[in-house]
Parts: sequence; structure tokens; C-alpha cells
Amino acid sequence: MPATAPAATDRAPLAFTVTPSTHARSAAEREAILADPGFGKNFTDHMVTIDWTVDEGWHDARVTAYGPLLLDPASSVLHYAQEIFEGLKAYRHADGSIWTFRPEKNAERMQRSARRLALPELPVGDFIQSIKQIVAVDGDWVPSAPETSLYLRPFMIANETFLGVRAAHKVGYYVIASPAGAYFHGGVAPVKIWLAADYSRAGRGGTGAAKCGGNYAASLLPQMEANENGCAQVLFLDGETGTRIDELGGMNVFFVHGTDTLVTPRLTGSILEGVTRDSIMQLARDRGMTVEEREVTLDEWRDGVASGAITEVFACGTAAVVTPIAQLKGKDLEIGDADAPAGEITMAIRQELTDIQYGRRPDRHGWLTRLDTPQDHA
Repeated sequence: MPATAPAATDRAPLAFTVTPSTHARSAAEREAILADPGFGKNFTDHMVTIDWTVDEGWHDARVTAYGPLLLDPASSVLHYAQEIFEGLKAYRHADGSIWTFRPEKNAERMQRSARRLALPELPVGDFIQSIKQIVAVDGDWVPSAPETSLYLRPFMIANETFLGVRAAHKVGYYVIASPAGAYFHGGVAPVKIWLAADYSRAGRGGTGAAKCGGNYAASLLPQMEANENGCAQVLFLDGETGTRIDELGGMNVFFVHGTDTLVTPRLTGSILEGVTRDSIMQLARDRGMTVEEREVTLDEWRDGVASGAITEVFACGTAAVVTPIAQLKGKDLEIGDADAPAGEITMAIRQELTDIQYGRRPDRHGWLTRLDTPQDHA
């Protein structure tokens, strides 16, 4: 751990100041946006900011109007990509209350990402409080239509004015929020994905397990190749042998064997430890399924589909939750049937997970955290 990026401590929680926006959208303007929010196109009226310096630690936690960041051209994030981010959602339940799903897991992953990128670790309590703070002022932006949510994007950047290859001494943490529509319009549809034979997402000892922008930048060119070949997402193999399944550009992958076994690639340091991934494994165990985290090769996928041993394949992540995979395509490669329907187990797990998130079935694992206060709906 670099001396400039100390781990989180047990200090007192940060106190937030709130300065309401003077140019917040009207109720009518907000409702027009919520009627068709899309994803990542519109943003709420406020944002959270917390500063960190090597001398003061975390300080000056505040909620202010959403607006541009003032960055010096020499800010180290612009030159050395020292930044990380997270993604989670706020869900409106039938009674109007607002909840999120396993935010402590996002907070812990952000700490791991920070450690790998030599950034300071924000305490879990402050992370969760930052989410609550933005919902406290922008709760009306949480939509109520089916399968909609308020997407929350915490992120951290090195904003020190300094050109030199070392960990920054000045950092900013922010939270912005964006209303999100249903990911699948007209129902969940299986997708075709493209095998990135010429590219790797991450290598041994790299930043694959961290949620940082560089990993996603590395996926953009192969994603363009996927789109050119009629595929919705790109799949990466391991960077060492080019034979093992790693993950998609932004999602983990699962294989259903028969009716009682769920397999996913084990975490190797180059695969992001998804919160949705972890939750799905627990729900599968609850169903009595055997869950295996192990090496999965491209040959196993091909042979398993051909023999019928692999009956379903799906990907998972925060945005889409669960996406059925109908076919893997590549240069001189096709595995599966492009017209295959979504698998029964895939859809059952997806339904159970979203039912928990939206409060439609009991939260037996204590995964939900309420973001608003009960008196808001008294």
C-alpha cells in the first residue's frame, strides 16, 4: 500500500453539508425525462463531492448542484488514468420507499479498486452515506415504472495538478445519478456475443479485478468489432493462454449444466468480482444447485453445447441484471443457436433477483438497504 493512499480507518463518519441547486428542473421537466429516461443520458439536479489530500485525509463532504468539474490541464487523472468507479441502483418499491442492493459490496470493491490504483480507500460507511445523501435531495428522480431505477455512479479521480508518475496527493470522490429505463424493451431477449480472438481485456497482475476506466477503454475496439458482426457484446479469453473464458466487456458469464449445476469462471485477478455474480451464486445454492467456480475453456463451451451438457449460458451485471446468451460467434466459430430462446433457469434466477431488488419477494439474505427515511412516506 503506497504511503500516499492509506487504508480506511475507524474515524468518525463524515458530516455532509447540503447546498440545494438554484437551477433544479421543475416537476414537469423531471416527469418528462422519467417517462423515457434511456440509460446514462440524463442526470439529476445534484451531486456528491468529498475531497482527499495526503495531509488531511477525507474531508469537506458536500451535496451541491450537478455541474462541470474544474480540472487543471495538468490534473494527473488526465495523464496517468488514476481513477476508479462503481455502479449500483436505487429502486422504488410499491409503497414508494427507495432501496438499494448490497451497497456494502460495492463499497468494499471500490476499496479494492482504490488499493490497486494507489488511491485512498473511502470507508464503507461514508460510501453508503454518500448514496443516501444524493437520494435525500434527488429522491423524486427515482422512477416507479416497471424495471426502471435510478443508476448511481460513485467515482474517484486523482485531481492533483502534477505531471509525474507517482500516486496523487489530491483526490476527489463524487456521486452522480441518472434515471434508467428498462434495459430490455419488449421483454428480455437472448443476445449474440463476439469472441475477441485478437484482444485481451486484462493480463496477469494487471488491473482486471479493479473497476477502472482503462479496462473498459481496452474493450471498446473489440466491442466495435462485435457490433460490426451483429453481436451485442464481446467476450474475452485469458491473456496468458487464450483458451480460458474470462468475462464479457462489462459482465460476468455463467454456464448451466443440466438442471442442477451452475458454473462460472473462477476469479483469477483478471476478472471483476461482480456483485450480481455473487448474488446469483447464492440464489442458485438456495435452489439446491451445485455452484462451481473453476476454469472454463472455450473448448468446454463448444463441446458442452454440442453434447447437450451445457443447456444455458447467460451474462450478468448491474445494468442488465441477467442477459441470456443465445450464441457465441467469432472468426470461423459459432457456438449455440442464434434463435435459441432464453433458458428456464436463466429467467427464473433473473426473476428472483429482480423481485428481491424491487421488494416483490422477501429479502431473506438482508441484501437491501433503505436509502430514504420512513417519514418521507408517512
